[in-house]
Amino acid sequence: MTTYQIISTLILLTAVFAYINDRWIKWPPTIGVMVIALISSIVIAIIGLLVPEVISKVLVVVSNINFEQVLMKIMLSFLLFAGALHIDAKRLRRQKWPVIVLATAGTFISTFVVSAMAWYLFGFFNLQISYIYCLLFGALISPTDPIAVMGILKQAGIPKSLELKISGESLFNDGVGVVVFLTVLGVAVNGTANFSFSSTLLLFVKQGGGGLFFGTVMGYIGYFLVKSIDNYRVEVLITLTMVTCGYSLADYFHLSGPLAIIMAGIIFGTRTKEAGLSEISRDYLVKFWDLIDEILNAMLFLLIGLEMLVIKINSTIALIGLIMIVVVLIARYISVAFPVMFLKLWIKFEKNAVLILTWGGLRGGISVALALSLPPAMHRDEFVLITYMIVVFSIIVQGLTIGKLAKKSVG
Repeated sequence: MTTYQIISTLILLTAVFAYINDRWIKWPPTIGVMVIALISSIVIAIIGLLVPEVISKVLVVVSNINFEQVLMKIMLSFLLFAGALHIDAKRLRRQKWPVIVLATAGTFISTFVVSAMAWYLFGFFNLQISYIYCLLFGALISPTDPIAVMGILKQAGIPKSLELKISGESLFNDGVGVVVFLTVLGVAVNGTANFSFSSTLLLFVKQGGGGLFFGTVMGYIGYFLVKSIDNYRVEVLITLTMVTCGYSLADYFHLSGPLAIIMAGIIFGTRTKEAGLSEISRDYLVKFWDLIDEILNAMLFLLIGLEMLVIKINSTIALIGLIMIVVVLIARYISVAFPVMFLKLWIKFEKNAVLILTWGGLRGGISVALALSLPPAMHRDEFVLITYMIVVFSIIVQGLTIGKLAKKSVG
């Protein structure tokens, strides 16, 4: 199939599944579309046992989609910018310490707890997987996915202050997590003999700090450009340029593209709310990016559902995956509880904040994409299956219950 035919098929399936969900199921769009796609994948697999030609044609379509490239190089920048536009920098500044500490220290704690538990678990099942590869898994599964989190939080009924902590943390720990993953991947490729703590720390600071600085500059440039005109068509075009060219430039200069886009979106969104855009321009801009967000979100979770068809399933690894669901939740609790306990010395937290932050820490497509980016020699098949199981549980079970949990815990 041609690229155009594949894209057309994906859009068709997304529209059909979104319609079914909105018409009858009425779950949050991201969850509904993914569940329908998962059920469809299971039905296709069963039909494929009776009529092999059916599944072979579907597999051609799904296997021709490079999930990691589609998400990390195309969708991610648009989704992050759309989410960051709604973050108010002034309100975020009031929550800056919880967001910063949870996004950094929390991500590191979770990475090491998950990697240690994974290493022991693989050893228990007599699977010899080096610790450095377990550390890679810990890095890719620890960040909470802003795409999944923000899409579900809209309907969860969480208090605004806590919602900002969760969404702010998920936006920034996504960028931190990607930087940590790439840093560990570099060590895994080059070998621990060539490891230097100072150079690794410098690389981390360059990618993370450089991405934040570049995104801030880009956000202000975009703001000053739209402030000087009053044409919503050109203003939308400027934001598209910020997202596409900004992400590419960050990648070219080896800076964190996700962090750059997040900062650009926050700065641009906050400044244009205060001044710089006419009412009609702001209306068109918000509606345009909300539409982009909804469409790409639906397509992303459709892809997650269909990805099940090409994932290699091993019974032992599947059992480890079930155990790792619990391990990741425990690691998330630890990575939230310790920073919150420290921050409570001078910052007030909402009632049962640790519980809600733990259960609201959803994993999503970014974890799957990072797992798929691993070379086969780094146990990609094993980590992809485990990651997929954690992500599906996270989005369906945690995503459908976080709203009720929040109301009971805070109310």
